[in-house]
Amino acid sequence: MHERERHRLILSAIHERPIATVQDIVELTGASEATIRRDIAALALQNRLRKVRGGAEALHPPQIGTLVARPFRVDETLNTAQKRAIAREAVRLCQDGEAIIINGGTTTFQMVHHLAGRRLQVLTNSFPIAEHLVKHSKCTVILPAGAVYREQNIILSPFENDGIAHFYARRMFMSARGISALGIMEQDSLIIQSEQRLMRQADELVLLVDSSKFQNRSSLILCPLERATTIITDDGITDEARRLVENAGTDLVIAGINPVEDALGSSSVA
Repeated sequence: MHERERHRLILSAIHERPIATVQDIVELTGASEATIRRDIAALALQNRLRKVRGGAEALHPPQIGTLVARPFRVDETLNTAQKRAIAREAVRLCQDGEAIIINGGTTTFQMVHHLAGRRLQVLTNSFPIAEHLVKHSKCTVILPAGAVYREQNIILSPFENDGIAHFYARRMFMSARGISALGIMEQDSLIIQSEQRLMRQADELVLLVDSSKFQNRSSLILCPLERATTIITDDGITDEARRLVENAGTDLVIAGINPVEDALGSSSVA
């Protein structure tokens, strides 16, 4: 990740909570502790934050409307071929006439390119997913109520009356920050609240994660791994990760990369 993007994420993190620890920012950016400490020192010299023991804090009160999560435009550049292959397998589970839920994420976003000829009812909290489906598919699109988080291109609300409870789906397709023996992990408590409400409205949970997510860790656990009915990932998954999924009793689908199809798909990524 470029230094400018790391600095943007660090400044976003300190406006979400009183103090962002070095470990918080390491999880957010994927950079080393040494790199983050240097970044904090540089930003402190620029008078853009205050360096404190073990982390950093904002110079001014926290702003409303920020999340501790990487921006959409940063995440969509990572492991793109794997994400396209995973999304292709996910859409194969869908049947015309079904109701589905798709949460906001760069892997789930790739599903839109394979939904153009489908007729489904789709509830999503993702602006890019909703916009693409409205323009390029015959699907019915439903959005929940809430605030728009521009960096992540998602709609979130801390309240229960956001309309989600009135929608029922056969499956929910969801991405995640990380996977471990502790469960499915996310970075922000508001994202977790929203995803838990969405999960309650679906019979099955299909997790779309590229193999790198099995190495990622976060401080917040969304739910046990057993909650996922199916996990779709790429062939970079390790034997240890395979055993983890098997022990959870969750179905595992390995998506093979199609160089020709994925190259064509890349030209239409928003």
